[in-house]
Amino acid sequence: MKTLILGHTGFVGSNVFSFLQNQKVECKGLSKGTGVDLRNSEELIKEIKEFKPDYIINCVAHVGSLNYVTEFAGDVISNNTKLILSLYEAISKTDRKIKIINPIANCGFPGNALIYKEEEWLNGSVHSSVLSYGNTRRLLVAFADSYKMQYGIKSINLFVPNMYGKNDSTDPNKAHALNALISKFVKASNENIKNIEIWGSGKVIREWLYAKDFAKIVFKILTDEKLQMQLENPINIAQNDGLSIKELSNIINSNFGYKFELVFDKTKPDGAPKKVMDDTNFRKIFTNFQFEDFHTGIKDTIEYYKSVYPY
Repeated sequence: MKTLILGHTGFVGSNVFSFLQNQKVECKGLSKGTGVDLRNSEELIKEIKEFKPDYIINCVAHVGSLNYVTEFAGDVISNNTKLILSLYEAISKTDRKIKIINPIANCGFPGNALIYKEEEWLNGSVHSSVLSYGNTRRLLVAFADSYKMQYGIKSINLFVPNMYGKNDSTDPNKAHALNALISKFVKASNENIKNIEIWGSGKVIREWLYAKDFAKIVFKILTDEKLQMQLENPINIAQNDGLSIKELSNIINSNFGYKFELVFDKTKPDGAPKKVMDDTNFRKIFTNFQFEDFHTGIKDTIEYYKSVYPY
């Protein structure tokens, strides 16, 4: 079960990489930090030939905050398209028996949907705030289907909500939404700042996935071939539950004794009004999976940002 993890020094990739290593899975990580340009299929082909993986976990992406993917929209759509093309080209030219596991951000769902159901994945345009990144998530599924059709390459596509946890960026413009918010609270606590500025109105509702939980699901898939056979179609990694940004901010604030005044900057984009994922299919397949308690996950993430302060 040799496993190649793309983007293993990034947020999601690092959580998957460390968890699989702890489970004694034979892993190798590739990222920009290791000197490999994953947009270049020739470089990836060389690595695949040397390592000969059975699985590739595709955690690499060019992404950031809503503000970031708008400001750098051209770079985001261009780089992500190159990353997708490089991956599938490389496998088609090396070993077509390699299985790919793709975490796919739920921003690819229709922007006007309130509950995200797998069968309604393409029933409308992505929200304008994620035009560049959301459309590359759709492209990733199209590549997976097309390369399966022609080359027989198998991909397991996992629709995921917003993730949070350790190892993310300390730059609010680059970090995932919840991590960026937690990092602000930690910084304010250390610098005796009394107000926390929160981007947007605070009214939008989001579902959250602890990054370590995603790693556990990946490990479960790797070690269960019968389970893999049930995942021929994309599936939501879902809890069917969400919180508003205001509710979320209050939970974080409670970990600091409610000492901060929350100021919502309505000049910043909110994004889609609601992103909650239907868990019907997930519960049929992952019948006994237990997600980390949200309050525990928040506390653990706060401790991580405390450990890397100052930033």
